[in-house]
Amino acid sequence: MSKARGNVVNPDAVVEEYGADSLRLFEMFMGPIEMVKPWSTKGVEGVYRFLGRVWRLFVDDASETEFEQAETTAQPQGRGELLNLIKLSPTIKEVEPTKAQLKTLHACIKKVTEDLDGMRFNTAISALMVFTNEAMTWETKPAFVLRTFLQLLAPFAPHLAEELWGKLNVERSKSLTYAPWPQFDPALLVEDTLEIPVQVNGKLRDVIKVPADADNGALEAAAKASEKVKPFLEGKTIKKVIVVPGRLVNIAVG
Repeated sequence: MSKARGNVVNPDAVVEEYGADSLRLFEMFMGPIEMVKPWSTKGVEGVYRFLGRVWRLFVDDASETEFEQAETTAQPQGRGELLNLIKLSPTIKEVEPTKAQLKTLHACIKKVTEDLDGMRFNTAISALMVFTNEAMTWETKPAFVLRTFLQLLAPFAPHLAEELWGKLNVERSKSLTYAPWPQFDPALLVEDTLEIPVQVNGKLRDVIKVPADADNGALEAAAKASEKVKPFLEGKTIKKVIVVPGRLVNIAVG
C-alpha cells in the first residue's frame, strides 16, 4: 500500500476494531520480514480469532458472560474495573505437568526462541498456535505451563499476555516484562517411540510404533509380527530383510 496508490489503511481504524495486539501480531505473521507482503484485513480477523482462542484457554466462560452483561450498563470510565469480574478457568490448577505437556511446552519454547533470534516471526507465531490448539484439549491445564506460554506470547501480543499474567499470578505487582525468558530442556524433546514404515517387496504395508532405542533385531521382529504385514508373508519365503535404523524395514519375499 502507498499514499500514491491511495490504498493506505489507517492503523487507528484497525486498532479500534481488532485491538493493538491483533494489528501487531498480524504484521509479524504476514511472512518473512525481508519480503514485500500484501495487506489483508481478513488476515487481521484470523489472528484476532487466534487471540480469542488464547483468551478462552485461560478464562472461565461463566465469568466472561457476567462481564459482558455488566459491560452493557457500565459507564465508560468504570469499564476497566469490570475486568476483575473475569476469573480463570477452573481447569487451570497448580499441579505438576505431565511428561506430554512438558514436551509440548518445551517444543514451543525451542521453536519460538530460535525463530525470534532468526527474526522468523511468522513461524514463531505458528508455534504458539500449535501449542494453543494442543493445550485446549487438556482436561487439566498446569498453571506453570500456561505462565511460561504467556512469556512466549508477550513479544507478539503484550497487552493480552500481561492481562492474563496478572490473573494467573498471586504476585500481581511483578510485571510479565521482568520475567526471565524461559529455557528449553533438550532431554524433554527426545522421542520415546518412533513410527517405522514396513514394506514388503518395496510396497508400504504398515507403520509400526517401536521404542526409540530398538535395535535392528527388534525392528525386524516387530515388522514380521505386524498383523497387516503377516498376510503378505504367509506361504512366501523371506529372502532378505533390510533394516534402516530409525527409518524403515523392507522385507523381500519370493
